[in-house]
Amino acid sequence: MPTYNEIESLERVALHVLDTVALVDLLIVDDASPDGTGDLADRLAADHPRISVLHRTGKEGLGKAYLAGFDVARERGYNVVVEMDADGSHPAETLPLMLDALTGSERRPGLVVGSRWVPGGAVLDWPAGRRRLSKGGNLYARLALGLPVKDATAGYRAYPMDVLDVIGTDVDSRGYCFQIDMALRVYDAGFRITEVPITFREREAGVSKMSGGIVAEAMRRVTVWGIQRRLGLWPRPVAPRGSREPLVPDPQG
Repeated sequence: MPTYNEIESLERVALHVLDTVALVDLLIVDDASPDGTGDLADRLAADHPRISVLHRTGKEGLGKAYLAGFDVARERGYNVVVEMDADGSHPAETLPLMLDALTGSERRPGLVVGSRWVPGGAVLDWPAGRRRLSKGGNLYARLALGLPVKDATAGYRAYPMDVLDVIGTDVDSRGYCFQIDMALRVYDAGFRITEVPITFREREAGVSKMSGGIVAEAMRRVTVWGIQRRLGLWPRPVAPRGSREPLVPDPQG
C-alpha cells in the first residue's frame, strides 16, 4: 500500500483491510510524506503486528514504490503480493475473490486485476471527463499493444511472487503507466490475466495524484511500444501465441 500524504484515510483503510481479510499482512510504503503519514504508519505498525512500514527517502513515483514493496515481500517469503491504494477507492471486500481467482484453480493466472471496466464493475463519484479518460486510455492500450485487459491501468491487483520473479523488476515506468507495463510483461511471458469486477469509489479525503505528466508518460510509452511491436522491434521476449492459455472468465461475468 503506497502512501504519499494519505494521513486522512490511511488508518481507516488499513484497519478495514485487516478486519476484512484475516490471512493478509499489510506493508505500507511511504515516500516521506510531509503531512505525517509515515509517522501514522509507524503508530499503526506498533499497535498491529500484521502491519509493517517501509520508509523511502522521497517521492520517486508509484512504480518505484511498488517495486520496493515487491522486494520486501520477496525477502520475507510471501508467495502472493497485492497492490492496493490507501485512499479507500479499492474495496477490501473484493480481495477474497481476487485471491480465490489466483489460487483456487489449477489453471492459475499470472495476474488478477480488480477491474472497473468489466461486466459487474462500477465507478462511483467520478466526473464524466475522468471516466472518459480512463476508459479511453485503456481502450488505446488494448488496441496499440494487443493487450486483452479491459482495465490495464488498475492499481488493485494480485501477483504470484513466482510470476514477478519470471517477468523481472527492471521497470522504469513511474506513474500509472507502470500498471500497463507490468500487465504487458505478464501477458508477454505467456501467463493468463483474470479481471475480477470491483466497485471503485472516488477518494473521500486527500488529493488525487493524477496529473497531466502522468497521462503524457502513459500515452507516449504506449505509443512507442505499440510501434515497436508492430515493426518487430520489441526489445523483450514474447511467449509464442500458442503457448498462452485462454483468459479465465470473470468470476461474476
